[in-house]
Amino acid sequence: MTRKEDRRITDMGALKAIAHPLRMQLYRALHIAGAATASQLGEQVDEAPSLVSYHLRKLAEHGLIEEAEPRSGDGRERWWQPASEGLSVHDEDFRNAPETFAAHTAFARLLVDQRADLYRRYLDERHAWGAEWADASSDTESTLRLTPAELTELNQELLTVIRKYDELGRADEAAGDTEGRENVALHVYGFPFRV
Repeated sequence: MTRKEDRRITDMGALKAIAHPLRMQLYRALHIAGAATASQLGEQVDEAPSLVSYHLRKLAEHGLIEEAEPRSGDGRERWWQPASEGLSVHDEDFRNAPETFAAHTAFARLLVDQRADLYRRYLDERHAWGAEWADASSDTESTLRLTPAELTELNQELLTVIRKYDELGRADEAAGDTEGRENVALHVYGFPFRV
């Protein structure tokens, strides 16, 4: 199974489009579903389909999502899908001016907040997942002494391992191995700090 490339966001318009809390939720839900309608996504985020449609069109204007082949016989339904495997936003593309740096920082904070909310929800619902998932889940923190080059190398190695398991899981699921398979969020942060 060949992995599609991530879309690297390098312009302010696309960054502002995805840096909206509801749009980021919609993008994440669409990424998980593969393809969906505004009505389906509206149910997931508890918003009206008309509002969801507006925000989907904004994401599409910047090439972040695209129309998908209809998945039902209802020709009135408009289906959407991510335009790439994922998105990447790099600091180096937005540090040239205070306003672009501020927009990138706001986007990064939005991601951290939404990821923390997702983890908090898991913690609140952990008992319902059962012992097997609770035992398999992880929460780890490490303090390392690294150079920027070593942190870059570590990030690349981690991404390689993550992609390996993503591809294995998708291939197994495509082959019919769906028993016990769930969406799993893996959040990894590596950053310098001083005490």
